[in-house]
Amino acid sequence: MTLFAALRLPREILFGKGQRHALPAVAGRFGRRALVCTDARLAQTPEFAALIEGLKAASIEVLVHDRVQPDVPRDSVAQCADEVRSFKPDMVIGMGGGSCLDMAKCVSLLLTHGGALSDYYGEFKVPGPVLPIIAVPTTAGTGSEVTPVAVVSDPERTLKIGASSPYLIPAVAICDPELTRTCPPGLTAIAGADAMTHAIEAFTAARKTPSHELAQENVFIGKSALSDHFALYAIRLLGRSLEKAVSNGTDEDARADVMMGALAAGCAFGTAGTAAAHAVQYPAGALTDTAHGMGVAAMLPYVMSYNRQTSASALAEVGEALGLPVTGSIEDRAGAAIAEVSRLFAAIGITPTLAGLGLAADQIEWTCEQAVGIQRLIKNNPRPIDLAGMRQLVQAAYDGDLAAAAR
Repeated sequence: MTLFAALRLPREILFGKGQRHALPAVAGRFGRRALVCTDARLAQTPEFAALIEGLKAASIEVLVHDRVQPDVPRDSVAQCADEVRSFKPDMVIGMGGGSCLDMAKCVSLLLTHGGALSDYYGEFKVPGPVLPIIAVPTTAGTGSEVTPVAVVSDPERTLKIGASSPYLIPAVAICDPELTRTCPPGLTAIAGADAMTHAIEAFTAARKTPSHELAQENVFIGKSALSDHFALYAIRLLGRSLEKAVSNGTDEDARADVMMGALAAGCAFGTAGTAAAHAVQYPAGALTDTAHGMGVAAMLPYVMSYNRQTSASALAEVGEALGLPVTGSIEDRAGAAIAEVSRLFAAIGITPTLAGLGLAADQIEWTCEQAVGIQRLIKNNPRPIDLAGMRQLVQAAYDGDLAAAAR
């Protein structure tokens, strides 16, 4: 097979304890006026105050927008852009969880190109570069600090929607595990499970026929040599440390592993893409008001089981990355990997069924119809999935029947 790979990443990634203190020097390379997007909780913390003071001490004028809301309501983006336009920032700094980073991406987009956010929904709709984005995550899960995706909630749509463009990849990602120390156990679990799902779905994504058009016509292009490298690294780190970080948030090594795992998973899926677990979560999450990471993680073992007949070898590699013994047949090792992911998620409090998330039986059909229509994700699934296959998968996840998902 001809070796093929593609990867789109920030021009600079800084990772490690204390790296947040590099923010003034990094920002200074982009100009002297910085818009900072964050949420009300983080804005009241001493860590945030110290970062802002550092920027000001470096003669960078700062405007803080501290009203970022979960899931980034569409109209809040336009409101922020209108409020800050006269400030004329040279850069936008997203500081906080995934929603803060996505807000920074979207505001940068509107400040640069104008129009309505809905003009840019879908793939490759952003016409050119945007204001430089600096991402400073304080949770470890979404990977938005390195991905080309910004997700928002649109009041005119039931499902969350977003823009996908390489122009939305942050210019710089500054990832300091110390900023995750105060992340509570529940959020650590949900975010980390999101990252694990990113990594496993990227590693088991369909492999597309290589061509020079593939990455030019698709933001998500399926698995490749480089995305596989990042995905397996993420699985290894999260497998050994996510449970530790949830049970003991002061464990510095575990916090670093989980943050690096989320970063590496973002590097993988930002090019490879995700698949059926994410496709189901969008409608199921909308109906149950479920946190994104909880929803995709609840689905992941069933999606792995569904894909087992086409992806046993890849799943066996997942098991090896999780630290499982490399013994027995490929089929046995694939089954062990699925069991270990289920065990890990149960240990950190992930709800194991769609019914447990609150999905009603009479909502299953609509969930299936919506999920199978999200082709940018469905076409990434390694086992083809039509409406009948989606019904099989979703019913199995509703009932908690892994064996039924594999039929």
